[in-house]
Amino acid sequence: MQCVLIANRGEIAVRIIGALRELNIKSALVVSDPDRESLAADMADIVLPIGGQTALESYLDVNKILQAAKQVGADGIHPGYGFLSEKVELVEACEKAGIKFIGPSKAAIEIMGDKIKSRQLMISGDVPVVPGFELNESGGAADILEEARKIGFPLMVKAASGGGGKGMRAVRDEQGLMSAIESCQREAGSSFSDSRVFVEKLIENPRHIEIQVFGDSKGNIVHLNERECSIQRRHQKVIEEAPASFDLRDLRSEMGEVAIKAAKLVDYEGAGTVEFIYSSSGDFYFLEMNTRLQVEHPVTELTHGVDLVKTQIRVACGDPLPWNQADLKSKGHALEVRLYAEDPLQNFMPNPGTIVKLKWPLERDWLRLDIGVKEYSKVSPFYDPMIAKLIVLADTRQQAIERMIGVLGELQIFGVITNQSFLIKILSQDKFQSGEIHTSFIEDMKLEQSLRSKLENTLEAFFSLAPALHARNASLADDHAFKVGGYE
Repeated sequence: MQCVLIANRGEIAVRIIGALRELNIKSALVVSDPDRESLAADMADIVLPIGGQTALESYLDVNKILQAAKQVGADGIHPGYGFLSEKVELVEACEKAGIKFIGPSKAAIEIMGDKIKSRQLMISGDVPVVPGFELNESGGAADILEEARKIGFPLMVKAASGGGGKGMRAVRDEQGLMSAIESCQREAGSSFSDSRVFVEKLIENPRHIEIQVFGDSKGNIVHLNERECSIQRRHQKVIEEAPASFDLRDLRSEMGEVAIKAAKLVDYEGAGTVEFIYSSSGDFYFLEMNTRLQVEHPVTELTHGVDLVKTQIRVACGDPLPWNQADLKSKGHALEVRLYAEDPLQNFMPNPGTIVKLKWPLERDWLRLDIGVKEYSKVSPFYDPMIAKLIVLADTRQQAIERMIGVLGELQIFGVITNQSFLIKILSQDKFQSGEIHTSFIEDMKLEQSLRSKLENTLEAFFSLAPALHARNASLADDHAFKVGGYE
């Protein structure tokens, strides 16, 4: 490949640009109006404004993405994650245009993107799934209640499409079942244009364990062991680690083999993740397969000494996998936190604004920063508020935790409220440090007055600096040059 178009923004766009540079491939980046002066735009070889402010007007517009790719003669399109990364429409458009989609096949995306179809496929392939049932259009409330009683409450109603916690409701008794189903159907129809839902047994306080898989066009598929992503808020991951926070023992190889089996059922090519829930009784069940790169891929890269993004691009070019299963041994412990512009004290409400002061932690050989912003970047209200990921590698989990708390303490960011202090609070919890975690861990935490005071002190310090920083910001903004089409 000579040129790859990046159909994404923020830290993942920066990450892909870096990988393309190392491969001596030209990077072309589409940008919406709010991203015209982003860090990624500063770094890309070619910048292509596609207009619009919202995702729907820009990064989710397949026609705009394809027009930009044709304009620069791109050989491939890398979708990153989110946006169009799991949209069949983009794959089809790439096929018609003769442009390589850097990801799996249309069939794999289609099947694994549908929770009902993927569940049926996993059952046919003897992959363990959570006990549950699909809603029969001809069945009434009595039939649904009968099926529910066979499984037993509590239950979880889930949308067939989409994710991010939308179209999901926990049900604890028979009285709430039908209203939960109707509510999920409405939300799923509104969010995903697909009102289908299904019902599963609710596994209380499970761990979220996922297995990184990778396949090539030659039929080779390997796994790169597990990551644990149990620390979540509103079904969105906040802290990830590799390996898991507890000893999986023999289950590690078993889960890896099951993940490969799941990937083989769709002849998987490229980077993907098979997600499992792990119950308190030690059982694990298939949850879903994400047919793309994951936000948390750096912890796997650090513990295995691999580059998943460069491998994605090479595999898309037809190269075989650079490793076999025996090569893929995990070493050390990696921890990743997601830095969001959000207010933990206001139910994690996004906090858009301008970053007027930013100082990253000192460089270390065990610290990695995947950054999507710079000083004077605007955190837009139109996109996900994640602004960076901090990743550390250590010999042990405890050492990784101590290192992460240290670098978070060094971070200085003013202009927007972030979850920085909240991340330190999570990492400092006795139960987190001992590995007693589950997907409801954050819900069970109490936001103490000490956290509120720390955030208020941060704001007070910012407002004392604001006048001077505002003047400097205005001066620099006048001098700032923006690249269009690869030219200053």
